[in-house]
Amino acid sequence: MSAGGAVTRVTRVGCYPGSFDPPTVAHLAVAEAAVAAARLDRLDLVVSRIALGKDAPTVPTLGDRLAVLEVIASSRPWLGVVVTDATLVVDLARGYDVVVMGADKWRQVNDPAWYGGSPTARDEAVAALPRVLVAPRSDDRPEGVELLAVDEDHRPVSASAVRAGRPGAAGWMAPEAAAFDDQTGAWTDPTRYRPER
Repeated sequence: MSAGGAVTRVTRVGCYPGSFDPPTVAHLAVAEAAVAAARLDRLDLVVSRIALGKDAPTVPTLGDRLAVLEVIASSRPWLGVVVTDATLVVDLARGYDVVVMGADKWRQVNDPAWYGGSPTARDEAVAALPRVLVAPRSDDRPEGVELLAVDEDHRPVSASAVRAGRPGAAGWMAPEAAAFDDQTGAWTDPTRYRPER
């Protein structure tokens, strides 16, 4: 309570790190499930300029990917977009109440290889995380962590499958990403893509 006797409301904010290349319907379903599960006021999509363990994508550019995410967030008042130079999830999640990730990312977080091969450094990093919410991926349901309730239809959805041109995968893009792709070929026809920014 404040000095005047009024109840002071605490804002709860989560982070959802990823490359979102492209953002998919599963990304949005995970985000919505996390907001509901943790009663978040806002969830930030946190994009590293260079993602851990991945080559920096050149098509589409980071600027265009962020612009698509901003369009997605503009119609969802609870969603934010943050770009950072940090790469480790423990650094991305610093200052947040909740961190959200897929099962594959959770396994990466627990791999000592990303901490100089040190299990001790890995354990310290994991212990420093805020509340962790993990979205199952296909048959991957990690134990010992809080799993999000995400519809099974979203579990096989993969942004890398969209980029690889897997038949039917283009339908997994978020509507805003699909609209940008229709205009530019950013993910399905890179030969006609020209950076917007």
